[in-house]
Amino acid sequence: MSETTAARRGPSLLRRLVAPATAAALLAGAAGIWASGAAHAAPAADTPSATDFTDCPALPEGVDPARWRCEVHTAAPKLTMGKITLALAPITMTHAEGPLPDGTDGGVWGAMHSAPTAVPGGLPGTPAGAHSPVTALAIQPEYGGRSDFYTGRLSLRFRLLSPLLPRTCTIGAGEPVDFQVKRSGPSKWVSQDPPVIEFSAYDDTFSAPAPEHCGPLTDFLGRRLGLPAATGNLLSYDASYTFKTYDRLP
Repeated sequence: MSETTAARRGPSLLRRLVAPATAAALLAGAAGIWASGAAHAAPAADTPSATDFTDCPALPEGVDPARWRCEVHTAAPKLTMGKITLALAPITMTHAEGPLPDGTDGGVWGAMHSAPTAVPGGLPGTPAGAHSPVTALAIQPEYGGRSDFYTGRLSLRFRLLSPLLPRTCTIGAGEPVDFQVKRSGPSKWVSQDPPVIEFSAYDDTFSAPAPEHCGPLTDFLGRRLGLPAATGNLLSYDASYTFKTYDRLP
């Protein structure tokens, strides 16, 4: 689509999404907002590989490094949440686990790396190619602050990126989306040295909250994405992970 065509269609589309009084202001700020969002829309150049242990966290006091291991997981998730179904960009997660001094299981979160995935139809939900670049929409998962890899618990937030949305626009901004992940079948050892294990997992029981902090389009986004949604959601993924004990880390 040419810039002239996009400019001609942009205001007309915006007036269908938001009040006319806010449409002009949103268009005026779109370039600046997208410049900020675009910085987050491309994978960082230093995103670690599946065998990169630079994100391994510091260990708790008093534990045995030889009995603690740093694990690096890489997953290719598929997400159904509300009205949208997407194959998300790969996610890399790093954490440490091992026995605490009192003998109980311990875990420490390291880091998560992800990239945005375009939402088909953009903000208005039109067929591919039928909406202006100004109304593009992408979703990016972020760590939600809670994890327990012994039980399969993980919380995520989902950042919504668009020229017309503030950087604060998020699904799960106040209370993250909690997943209780279950294995779909047995794990498979792909390699012993280095250790590489593959597995599949899913959760079809989580609730998805409405978008928050999205400015004038907050309510519209809820309707567009079918959120909140208490049922009918699904996270599934094929993953692999590797590990090193802390006495073998640099």
